[in-house]
Amino acid sequence: MKHTLSVLVEDESGALSRISGLFARRGFNIDSLAVGPAEVAGQSRLTMVVEGDDQTLQQMTKQLDKLVNVLKVLDLTRLPAVERELMLLKVSTNENQRSKIFDLVQVFRAKVVDVSDEALTLEVVGDPGKLVALEKLLTPYGILEIARTGKIALKRTSGVNTEILKTTSTTTRFPA
Repeated sequence: MKHTLSVLVEDESGALSRISGLFARRGFNIDSLAVGPAEVAGQSRLTMVVEGDDQTLQQMTKQLDKLVNVLKVLDLTRLPAVERELMLLKVSTNENQRSKIFDLVQVFRAKVVDVSDEALTLEVVGDPGKLVALEKLLTPYGILEIARTGKIALKRTSGVNTEILKTTSTTTRFPA
């Protein structure tokens, strides 16, 4: 199972190296890693996606908590959270295909950030599933390049779990 961890760390030289080293020593691959400044000066938030069972991740979380520069570790996997990712995608195009791609761009609320006679570069932000869906639809046109940031996530203050809402039909929520 894939887990999303949010790790708050002090901005110290080598903090990221110690965290990634901990996972490497245990033979775990980090599927996605995004790092940036947190809400407090001198702190950064790492959002990482790792694969493993619950027991193993619980052990890894405890070991992360013991690292010197780690301030807080939160497993967002089963918590209501807002998750986003950014993808830049360069797709091959010609005059005949361009309007079809523009239609897809609108449906996915993506932006065209560069245009040439041979290609369009798109920017799309959303949950990882949205990015995969757009990539799949654009594959027949010829994807030239892709760059993705990796998932970033924050716990929802409202406590509303939108993943549960996606699986609940409107007739069960709002009976006639």
